[in-house]
Amino acid sequence: MRTLRKRLADRSEEGFTLIELMVVVLIIAILLAIAIPSFLGARGKAQDRAAQSNARNALTAEKTYFTDQQAYTATATALTAIEPSLTYKASGIAGGAKEVMVTTADVSVGATIPAGIVCVTGKTAGGKFFQVVDIAGGTNAGTYFNKPADESAAGTSCADVNTGGSAW
Repeated sequence: MRTLRKRLADRSEEGFTLIELMVVVLIIAILLAIAIPSFLGARGKAQDRAAQSNARNALTAEKTYFTDQQAYTATATALTAIEPSLTYKASGIAGGAKEVMVTTADVSVGATIPAGIVCVTGKTAGGKFFQVVDIAGGTNAGTYFNKPADESAAGTSCADVNTGGSAW
């Protein structure tokens, strides 16, 4: 009996109460509620930057082609030879993929340059479009950055006028 009493006397009950555990869970839930929107916002910005980067890289390939040929091209084979990391399409680009839509047009304002305009459009996984329009010559020569509403708007805005669209 004496050894049994001694064993029970030496035994101490330590641990966390239910209230303490619930407080810890509540603190973790509050931290998650703060962190998740920040994470989603950062992910959206990263997707935007990826689509913009794809469009800029495709424009660099187009300018390289223009330097050699004095005209832009929408031919995927020619562009893939210059920048093989992208997939070039005439329409139907997938969001989040390394695909860009490339269209060309003729300069007609202030000069006549066949295939002197190139429009490169990238799309995010979230469905946003980012477009770079480069006009090689004429009155409105320059590079313009637009955010078209959809793919059809991106395809029809390839002209030698400054559309005044919203820049990146």
